[in-house]
Amino acid sequence: MQLDKRQQAILDGKEGEIKAKVMKTLVMYGETFGAEKMVDITGEYGHLVTSFGLSVMKPVYSLMDRLIEGGAVSAQKFSVDPRPLESCVPRNLIQDIFFRVMYSKQKDYDEQLKKLGIMAEDAYTCTSYMAEVGNTPKKGDILSWAESSAVVYANSVLGARCNRNSGILDLFGSIVGCVPYFGLLTDDGRKADWICEVKTSKKPEAQLLGSAIGMKVMEKVPYVIGLDKYFTSLDEDAKAYLKDFGAATASNGAVGLYHVENLTPEATDHGRSLIREDAKVYVIDDEELERVEKSYPVIWKDKDAKPKLAFIGCPHLSSAQLSSWAHRIEESLAAKGRDKVEIKTIMTAAPQVMEAFKKSKEGKALMERGVILSHICPLMYMNNPKCGTMPVITCSNKLRTYTSARFYREEELLDIITGGRK
Repeated sequence: MQLDKRQQAILDGKEGEIKAKVMKTLVMYGETFGAEKMVDITGEYGHLVTSFGLSVMKPVYSLMDRLIEGGAVSAQKFSVDPRPLESCVPRNLIQDIFFRVMYSKQKDYDEQLKKLGIMAEDAYTCTSYMAEVGNTPKKGDILSWAESSAVVYANSVLGARCNRNSGILDLFGSIVGCVPYFGLLTDDGRKADWICEVKTSKKPEAQLLGSAIGMKVMEKVPYVIGLDKYFTSLDEDAKAYLKDFGAATASNGAVGLYHVENLTPEATDHGRSLIREDAKVYVIDDEELERVEKSYPVIWKDKDAKPKLAFIGCPHLSSAQLSSWAHRIEESLAAKGRDKVEIKTIMTAAPQVMEAFKKSKEGKALMERGVILSHICPLMYMNNPKCGTMPVITCSNKLRTYTSARFYREEELLDIITGGRK
């Protein structure tokens, strides 16, 4: 790999032994994927995926201490994925004991993140790119991020450039200010390998469409045709839709970038010239979405159990999505003559988004209806063995994929939580 003078100096130890090891690790990572050079990070902020203080992650905490002691703190401030716990989220005594053991290092790890360069004490969210959070990359920015849903959003909706890095490598790139040049950082790596034609009778649910495409194309780049008829521009509604769509492609498959014709930045700029000549074609109609949904396994011990908990917001919800859910829940409860939700329901969003929403009229009304508003990571909550055995429902395909939560389309979920189904 060819390094410039600054990069070579770091590798040679001119900025300390620890930074040299960080650079060596990134060089080895890049060479594994055929990178011939490193490129400087141009994004203002980083984003780390590792936010949870799991007691079993002792090597991570030891590494963090060595970085801090060696002065190898991040060259750029960063946001981090959401924490696993918050006092407002229900848990019984046994679950609480498990949480205390599982995440016994949370406070210590939070302190390490402060020393390494976290943006703010509340910079914990998987949707760091939202305006309220303040970590929104610009088109063309080179990033060193991890978190699959954040990376695919930055690449696809914002037009930034980032590979699907693993945890720790995201931080290493931010420490030395450069990343290996390969994959989704390159023009060729951003070409579409699949043409995905949407031919549904109405706008498909984002989480379901994303799941279908993710499972079909896996890690390849899809070019989506036909979705643009449901959106006139890349407005807030479109961004919220693509946020959930992208999270499903990334978790149900391994998509790091997608293009939507006439909507996402690169597809708008370059059109079908982004499609490779040998691209495969995948047609998604109503029957195909139904087939995909029916393929999801239900892994509850009792498949007919009454749900005990519902999660909405994985990835975290936008302000507009919070308002939309508040309106729909209010209407559904009124139609059924009910005052409160039937199933304990937790809605999650970034701290900055959620705290503002809690103060609004809609937010206060929603909490009066029994909905819990939080900024935890539902996935990390469900990783508790005693939570994982509960019958939990969700409209998130990411949460369904990684946990025992059962997937329902949004309207079905709404009906269940407001008492329409037992």
